[in-house]
Amino acid sequence: MAFSIAPLLMYDPRVPAAARDALRAAYAAPADHRDALLQSAARILHESTGLECGDVRELVGLSGHGSCD
Repeated sequence: MAFSIAPLLMYDPRVPAAARDALRAAYAAPADHRDALLQSAARILHESTGLECGDVRELVGLSGHGSCD
């Protein structure tokens, strides 16, 4: 299991509400739906913060290799 700070991000008021919602939904979802919701949170964080795509993917617990589109 990869290290993730997503559990902290989902309650941080500085994180966009849509990203927090996606993170909470990901942790409540069955495992086979979790990655799609984490990707959604990564996309929102990437678009709203300007952080590198690979960085936000790693923050939410995904591989740093992949798309934020």
